[in-house]
Formats: sequence, C-alpha cells, structure tokens
Amino acid sequence: MIKVLVVDDQQLVRAGFRVILDAEPDLTVVGEASDGVTALQRNRDLEPDVVLMDIRMPAMDGLEATRRILASSPARVVILTTFDADEYIYGALQAGASGFMLKDAPPDQLLAAVRAAAAGNALIDASVTKRFIAHFTKAVRPAGRTPDALNTLTGRELDVLRLLTEGLSNSEIAVRLVVEETTVKTHVSRILMKLGLRDRVQAVILAYETGFAHSG
Repeated sequence: MIKVLVVDDQQLVRAGFRVILDAEPDLTVVGEASDGVTALQRNRDLEPDVVLMDIRMPAMDGLEATRRILASSPARVVILTTFDADEYIYGALQAGASGFMLKDAPPDQLLAAVRAAAAGNALIDASVTKRFIAHFTKAVRPAGRTPDALNTLTGRELDVLRLLTEGLSNSEIAVRLVVEETTVKTHVSRILMKLGLRDRVQAVILAYETGFAHSG
C-alpha cells in the first residue's frame, strides 16, 4: 500500500485529491496539511511514501518544505501547481522533487505520478515540461557549454535524452524510436548512471541547463 500525504492550503483541493487517491486499492491518504510547517510534522509522524506538495502556502512554502522533507526522510515529493506558477517550480525540482503535475490534470495522470514516485521514478507533466523547465533554466544555462559527461553517452542514449526533455514516457519514446519499451528503460538507466543523476527529472534539468536541449 502506498501511503500519501496531501499538502495544500485549500481544503476543497485536499478533499478532492483524497477522494481520487483513496478510491485506488493500492493507495491511501494517511494525512493532510495546509502549510509547510504542518507538512513537516505530518511527514515525521506518518512516514508517507509520497507527498503531494502545493507550492504557495502560508507559514512555509512548498519549496522549503520539499527541501526539508527530502533532507530528512525517504519520502518522495510530487509538486502540484498551476500555470501561473513561477520560479518555485524549478527550485523544487532542483531540491529533489520527483516531478510536478498540474492541479487540473486528469486523475489517471495524478495516479501515475504518485505510483511512479513511490517506485523511485519520476514523472513530469508533458504539457508543461518545456514551458516551465526551458523558461527557468534559460537564465542559468551556460552558453555553448556541454558537460563532459555527455561525451560518455552513445548516439542512441542521446536520442533518448532528447525525447526525455519533451516529457515523453518510456512507452512513447519506444514508439518514436521503434524499439521495445524495455530497451528504453535500459537506456534511461544507463543515462542516469553515466551522468550520476537520481532520476529522469534531473536528466531533463541537466539537458536544459547545459544547452543540450532548448526551448522551441
């Protein structure tokens, strides 16, 4: 059973997520929090596997709460946001969040994000991958600089990395490259290992930061 902590300053939002999550046989909402301070306390007391984290909240925002939770527990954090979010999104991903989802995303995408995080993977909402990550890494991307580590990737691994920056899932990458999904999983694992990264979210951030990928 995957234990989930829902953190959002709006009670109706929390109630909506609880209904969606508790309807699944493998998921259970073990608690709720309306701000970052309470989230830290609930995370310590309840030891959830996944924390659904809003960004803009009173007392302590989701960015700081994410940093503290990931520094002190094995919980995975999935950021919940809206299209009016700002630089907090990039900061949260840098802090180690396992991706982010739009609050109005279809329930099946939310469930997929929670399960992916619990399994140690990461999921970025494909509809916002380029819009957010490209925007927020533009200011910090070193012009014309490619990390030496990318030289260790094969041509096919570079192809997979490019498709990761588009927010594609393993199955979608498999279709694009006309290979088996298990082959894509192997490529992703090797990319992460060679680049010394934790998950595909970090790979996407690195790709934009270094100029390997770019908006447009």
